[in-house]
Amino acid sequence: MGQAASSPIVHIENFRMVFGRTTVIDDLSFDIEAGETFGFLGSNGSGKTTTIRALLGIYQPTGGTLHIDGRPFSPERGSRLGYLPEERGLYKKESVIDVMTYFGRLKGLSKPESKRWSLNYLERVSLADKAATRLDKLSGGQQQKVQLGVTIMNQPELLILDEPTKGFDPVNRRLLMDIIEEQKRQGATVLMVTHQMEEVERLCDRVILLKNGRSEAYGTIPEVQDQFGGTMVRLRYSGDIPESSKYLVTLRERNYAELTVTEGADEAAILRDLVGAGVAVRGFETSKLSLDDIFLRVYGDEADTASDPDNAKDPAQPTAGVAA
Repeated sequence: MGQAASSPIVHIENFRMVFGRTTVIDDLSFDIEAGETFGFLGSNGSGKTTTIRALLGIYQPTGGTLHIDGRPFSPERGSRLGYLPEERGLYKKESVIDVMTYFGRLKGLSKPESKRWSLNYLERVSLADKAATRLDKLSGGQQQKVQLGVTIMNQPELLILDEPTKGFDPVNRRLLMDIIEEQKRQGATVLMVTHQMEEVERLCDRVILLKNGRSEAYGTIPEVQDQFGGTMVRLRYSGDIPESSKYLVTLRERNYAELTVTEGADEAAILRDLVGAGVAVRGFETSKLSLDDIFLRVYGDEADTASDPDNAKDPAQPTAGVAA
């Protein structure tokens, strides 16, 4: 892609998307810098998949600019991009090794190179014994591993991963996160859509939180944490927590509570007030709001919505061509 160091690899400015009478994306702007891992976050129906599809030219935007490496995406430049959509797409009647070799050749590798890379990858993800197996005989998680392999096999400069670890157990989730980290160390830029906030905190340099098609927060993780008030007290106790202007009780269980500290309030004074009110404090720990806390604060109990095209299976959604 040959991106200049001073320019973002992904540039989205004043993006707007309207379907019929429904505005799905409203004046969205953000950049992704070359070499970073960027978290694209939001509840179902917030506009994430719509944005990705418009960035890749699958949807034509109603307005605004969506550029990859300084210009609109075109299929002939797709060999340096790897896209793993949430709806997986592989040729399920073919064997694993045949499918991976086929897509390797589409990405510009020779047949021997494709096969060699694929066999090494399958060994890495504990699927070496499945190389000759038809894809439809694999479990969903095993198919996801194959799809990720197809996505990264030509070491793309830009990886767009939509829920890459969805449905994985903790062991396989960690394996795939390690593989994604390796891609970043080799110079890839990663745009990652996920609901797993621990993955975001582990991997991402910056994030954007999308809500109803608009940016709710954008920046580094510490910047986003500061934007939402910063400090939380995790309290293990018995007794009754009194009301106070110094904090807001955001979670209350039998012997555990979380208090959001009011801006300017002193945590030591809060502890003194609790003890003075007769609360038996067994644990008092302060920290910044986690991304889980912020996600809950932004999206609350929003129900999944089926009206947004994000949540509908789109016939234009690519399978494993650009998708891989």
